[in-house]
Amino acid sequence: MAVAHTSKIEFRVGLDENKIPEKIHWSAQDNNIKDEEAKAILISVWNPELKETLKMDLWTKDMPLDEMRHFFYQTLVSMANTFERATNDEKMSATMRDFCDFFAEKLELKKK
Repeated sequence: MAVAHTSKIEFRVGLDENKIPEKIHWSAQDNNIKDEEAKAILISVWNPELKETLKMDLWTKDMPLDEMRHFFYQTLVSMANTFERATNDEKMSATMRDFCDFFAEKLELKKK
């Protein structure tokens, strides 16, 4: 199958003198996102030759702890949804969502 279109997603990370992220900006040309600020990024890339995931996890030093907790919770929920779409495994997806509920409960993320 021939590639019909390419798209560019770009991250710019401003580092301090110790190479700790100060600022993160990203752009995605197909979604008209240009130089948007972000406080954290989690990127996973599958390497088919090595059969392993390569990761890049960055967050700015001023990322608030409560926002980091919500970021992880929302990322976990998103992963459960993506897993279901990719595999059609409803049972394991539901199990993952149960863990997400547990995670949110333990971190008191959901209002009572």
